[in-house]
Amino acid sequence: MKRSQVFAVARAAQAFGPLRAARAMVALAAVAGLAGCGSSAPLFASDGSPTTLVQCQSGSDSCEQQAAANCGGGGYEVVRQTVESGVRNLLYACKRK
Repeated sequence: MKRSQVFAVARAAQAFGPLRAARAMVALAAVAGLAGCGSSAPLFASDGSPTTLVQCQSGSDSCEQQAAANCGGGGYEVVRQTVESGVRNLLYACKRK
């Protein structure tokens, strides 16, 4: 949303009173925050297994521990993993039993 549009919405909201203006600004902030979410992890692996994304600090084995615990000891397959700004993203799918 462009800055001029944000101010136009804010001015219009103020015309309805301070409480309504506050509600409008909260709603506007929520919409603007969600606008930054453009992509997400795939919902399913190529074999149809559902995937899960976990994040942990780079260099720790917390991601593997979370994946193993979530898969109930049945094992998991890493679909994709990345490291950005010291945060490790692990996308995995539990192995089918």
